[in-house]
Formats: sequence, structure tokens, C-alpha cells
Amino acid sequence: MGEVKKNKNSAKFNSLNVISVAVAHFVHDVYSSFLSPLLPLLMDKIGFSLSLAGVLTLIQRIPSLLNPFVGLLASRFPLKYFLIVAPSITALSMSLLGTVSSYAALVFLLFIMGIGASFFHVPGPVIVKHFAGNRVGKGMSFFMFGGEVARSVGPIVILSAVSFWGLEGSWRIMFLGFATSALLWYVLRNERFSETFSKKKKETKASETLKDVLPLLLKIAYITFFISLVKGSLSAYLPTFITGKGESVWTGGIALSVLQISGAVGSLFSGSFSDKIGREKLLAIILITLPVLLFGFVSTDGILALILLVALGFVTFSTTPVMLAIANEIKSERPAFVNGLYISINFFSGGLAVLLAGFFGDYFGLELTYKIIAVGVLFALPMIPKLRRKNKK
Repeated sequence: MGEVKKNKNSAKFNSLNVISVAVAHFVHDVYSSFLSPLLPLLMDKIGFSLSLAGVLTLIQRIPSLLNPFVGLLASRFPLKYFLIVAPSITALSMSLLGTVSSYAALVFLLFIMGIGASFFHVPGPVIVKHFAGNRVGKGMSFFMFGGEVARSVGPIVILSAVSFWGLEGSWRIMFLGFATSALLWYVLRNERFSETFSKKKKETKASETLKDVLPLLLKIAYITFFISLVKGSLSAYLPTFITGKGESVWTGGIALSVLQISGAVGSLFSGSFSDKIGREKLLAIILITLPVLLFGFVSTDGILALILLVALGFVTFSTTPVMLAIANEIKSERPAFVNGLYISINFFSGGLAVLLAGFFGDYFGLELTYKIIAVGVLFALPMIPKLRRKNKK
């Protein structure tokens, strides 16, 4: 792996480099998925409500508001170093969650974790797009597969650590994050991305870029919010929903892992499939199917509920590579800035969705909340045809 040069091979899919970044995404997101399975234990230890639990998820996402500014740094600084240090930042902060004894300490650690997530997710997709050549959807599927598998493995990792060492001893698993940063440095040490992050020496102003892409980003944000209501509320509250029905913490963690594993499989195939049939058409199919599966899952028990949970995970997380590909195909001289804007929208929408679901869960119960969310998803459908106007300029 040497210096990246613009040549006829740039359209080829560089499997080794795409997989390397996807593996780092896996490790990073293993740590970032610790909060949800730990919530029942932390709520019992410290004492806070579902509404405050939703605030914690929002705190994780507040640093994502800085993503566009991180993207602006891309044309001036070697942004790959942000990617390299991110797994260490996230591993350190999330491994210490079990050691804290106050809600304020949780807020601090989760805010630091959010900074690490911003450092990783802003340059990550743009670098993957560079290595993916003309198979952007496939590249985003690989990248998101790493993240989705991580969120299925993460609950098992942290609950196993708690079983071995207790809640306060879970800090011992932080060191894999440091090793991943070392691996990223080795893989990317000779890579240069000036052609990826800045296509011209004289760029348009950031304000002009924002004005140009904002209409499409707002449409993406509208759709993303309704998808986030499903994805965020399930990822954050599924273990709490399961334990509320009388099951154990382990059962809740396993249910979350099942959701995430099936979601990982969905994300692996959806990007490549959208390359073939079109991103908007696949999104429409997903948004029609999603409410039926969510409503069915919360209304059933036993084997049927498990089958519906698998299908729900597959369909819900299939949206992520598709939306990521749409955002990264917006024509711009500042692709990292545009991707930063999209990641900010995605992260903040997810945090707001989880917060709203937490408030609704406190007042109506999680089962009714999930049914309300299922109906709400249908409001995103009318916006999909308007995405076809992208890149007309």
C-alpha cells in the first residue's frame, strides 16, 4: 500500500483497504454499543429514568454537531490521523462506564465517546468511497457490515466482561481499541487522500457548498429521522423492553445481539442491491415493510417474535448503506464536509429519536411506543421520490 494516485485503477474496488477500514469500524463500534446492554445495570446502580437514559444517548451524539467542521479540516490536515486515534478514545471512555457512580460521570464519558465517534465516522466513509472505486454501494455495505456486526457482538462482550470481573472491572477490555489504532496507523501510514478530500486547489466556500447541498440533505434528514425512530429505539431500549416482560438481563442482551446480527447481514447486501435496482426503489420497499414487522414483533411472543425480530433487524439496518451511498454521491468539491453534514444529521436524528422514544416509553410504556413509531414510519414514504433530483446541477 503506497501513496494513493489518481489513475485508471482508481475505479477498481480495493478489497484489502476497504476491509481494513471495515474491521476498524467493527472494533470501534463494539465499544460504542456498550451503553444499551448496561442500561438496566446502570439504572439500578445510579438510579435514573428512561427519559434520562434517552438523554444519555443524545449526549453521545452532541459532538456529531461538530462533524461538518471536522470535514472542513480534511482539505488542510491529514484527516486519516483522526480515524487512527478514534478507536482508542472510544475504547477508553466506554470501558469505564461500569466504574462510575454518578449520572454526571456517565454524561462526561459518553460525551468523550461522541468525540471519538465523530473522529471515526467523518473520514471513514469518504476513505471507503475512495477505495471502492465505482462500487460505492458495495463499499458502504462492507463498511456498515463492520459496524452492524459490532453492535451484535458488543452486548455479548460487555456482559461477558461484567460476568467475569463485575460491573466495576469491565475497564480491562479497553486495550483492543489501542491495538486497533496501531493497526490503522500501519495500514494507512503511507496513504494520502488529498485527491479524495479536496478535488481542486481553489475550492468553493463552505457556505456556498452548504447552500448547494442543503435542500437534498434536508430531505435525507426527514427520512433519516423516521428510520432512526425504529433503529434508535430498538438499539437503546430493546434489552429494557425484554427485561420489562420478566426476562433476564442476559436474555435482553441476546435479543439485542440477534437484532444486530440480522441487521449486519441486511447491511452487507443492501448496498450492492441498491447499486443494481436503485437506491430510492429499495428505500421504498424497506419503509413499506418496516412498520408491519415492528408492529408484529411487539404484539407477539415466543418463536414468532424471534422470527420477526430477525426480519426486523435485517430490514431496519439495510437502510444505512443506502442512505450513506446517497449522501456520498452528492457532487461537491468538499466531499468530507458534505459527509460530515450527513453524519451530523444521522447522529443527531438518532439521538433525538431515542430521546423522544424514552419520553413516550415513560408515559405510554415501550410496547405502545413501538406501535406508534411503526405507524410514524409511513410518513417518510412521500419524500423518497424527491431524492431522485439529486446531482441535477
